[in-house]
Amino acid sequence: MPMFILNNLTWFWLAVVIVCVIIESLTFALTTIWFGCGAVVMIFLSLTPLPFKWQLLIFVTISLVLLIFTRPLVAKKLAKRVPTNADGLIGKKALVTQKITDLDKGAIKVNGVIWTAKAENDSDIAEGVECRIVRLEGNTAIVAVE
Repeated sequence: MPMFILNNLTWFWLAVVIVCVIIESLTFALTTIWFGCGAVVMIFLSLTPLPFKWQLLIFVTISLVLLIFTRPLVAKKLAKRVPTNADGLIGKKALVTQKITDLDKGAIKVNGVIWTAKAENDSDIAEGVECRIVRLEGNTAIVAVE
């Protein structure tokens, strides 16, 4: 390890924090942020006379513990889906206003609004048929005939 780094370990760990935060902000993978947190702890430990090899071992240990035990909790919390008004359409009856085929999307009318629609099992649904909205995929309603 070059001598200028060994004499400036606080700046080294600060650089590691900055690099980890930049990588995390570009990827949103929730992996490098834990290494950045480990490096924050190391900024303070670098002020002690602890040799670099031990600092590196502590850094890796802290980062891996954070990654293994906290990432799943944070990922689950961030992945929570917020229901929207459109989710209220699921299960409602709709009227097919444009024929739905297995190759082309059609249209349905529900609550006075026209939606692009696709059949759940890729079957054909004729215009004027009443159907039920099974789920939404983006701005397309997936429907099934009862």
